[in-house]
Amino acid sequence: MSHTQIVSARKSYYVLFLLTLVYAFNFVDRQIIGILSPLIKADMALTDAQLGYLKGIYFAMLYTLTGIPIAWLADRANRVNIIAVSLAMWSGFTALSGLATQYWQLALCRLGVGIGEAGGTPPAHSIIADLFPAARRATALALYSLGIPLGIMLAYLASAFMLSGGEANWRAVMIAVGLPGVLLALVLKFTVKEPVRQVSTAKPLSFMAGIRSFISIPAWWGMVMGITLSSFANYAITGWQIDYFVRRFSQLDLVELLVIFGVVNGTLYALGVWAGGVIADKWGQRYKGAYAMLPAMALCIGVPAFFIAIHTDQLVVAIVGFTLLLVTSGTYFGPCFAMVQSLAPAQCRAMSTAVCFFVLNLIALGGGPTFVGLVSDAYTETLGELAALLVAFKWLGVPFVFSILSFVWAAQRLENDLIAVSRAN
Repeated sequence: MSHTQIVSARKSYYVLFLLTLVYAFNFVDRQIIGILSPLIKADMALTDAQLGYLKGIYFAMLYTLTGIPIAWLADRANRVNIIAVSLAMWSGFTALSGLATQYWQLALCRLGVGIGEAGGTPPAHSIIADLFPAARRATALALYSLGIPLGIMLAYLASAFMLSGGEANWRAVMIAVGLPGVLLALVLKFTVKEPVRQVSTAKPLSFMAGIRSFISIPAWWGMVMGITLSSFANYAITGWQIDYFVRRFSQLDLVELLVIFGVVNGTLYALGVWAGGVIADKWGQRYKGAYAMLPAMALCIGVPAFFIAIHTDQLVVAIVGFTLLLVTSGTYFGPCFAMVQSLAPAQCRAMSTAVCFFVLNLIALGGGPTFVGLVSDAYTETLGELAALLVAFKWLGVPFVFSILSFVWAAQRLENDLIAVSRAN
């Protein structure tokens, strides 16, 4: 490798490192509401339905609606600037959440966080696709996806640290995790230059033609529905798991629980995310369907573990079950995001990610936590808070099963669809 290639590789990985940090802050600000949920519920006297709206639809509503126009802009304008402005916006609204004294104020802040986060991932995926070749794209996107466990870990540990003094001050936690993102936005803006875009020899596509070019591909839909259905259940679980443990194990030390899940996310979950990309790229050299079959196989391990976890009275078994689901679910990020990029024309990759996230977040991020909140609220009066939440959790087996079937279906079609897209590019 020449000196020029070494320098270029270092720059690529520096950009990937910063984008991963940005993604981490994305998930810090996204997950913090679920982590602090029991404290917010007690302080503001909220119902499970109100909490479900905060964790789900209020955040996802404008996140999904603004994602596609921002991605359209990212395929034409400076992507680094878009990400920097978006990061500063969602971090600022997270900090403002700590100043909310009424439910409607907190809801508005969650809407603001959603608008900001809409400008984070599509342009980042587009940049990564330009910096790394197709053969290493799943690995690169898996490394980028490490921002998810890193961000969730930071959210848990920051909450544990801020609450360890004995004061249940969730407002101070919101402010503390929000403000550093504004500083990171400045670092990104002034240290990263807009990468050179890959040039396609194909004719430039209009807005609607660009969308039609990838939504007409069967394997694209198979991968998107696989990750969407699985994420519906996973977002619901991560959004309500602290509530579950607090209700099931009443003598549990909340700070200790936050530390445990923080460490789990930063180590085992991160390992699952990284391994998913690496294994898919290596297996995919021989069998293109591996990018879909790997997530299907992983979920067949994690989902039964989750159902064992919610039917036990033993704390250790419950934590292990939730952890197994977390680790195995992490394997789908690299393969799915890589295929969403690889199955789209080069000139509309940010749009492909945006449409994927429109479907993913409208159904999964908006629907999952909200669904659990509504079901739990409906049964609380007759069954009690714990049993009502368990009923909602059991319903999540349905999207998990359909997710596995979607991935298996996509695995049968990936190779032919990838060949067709490669010829078109």
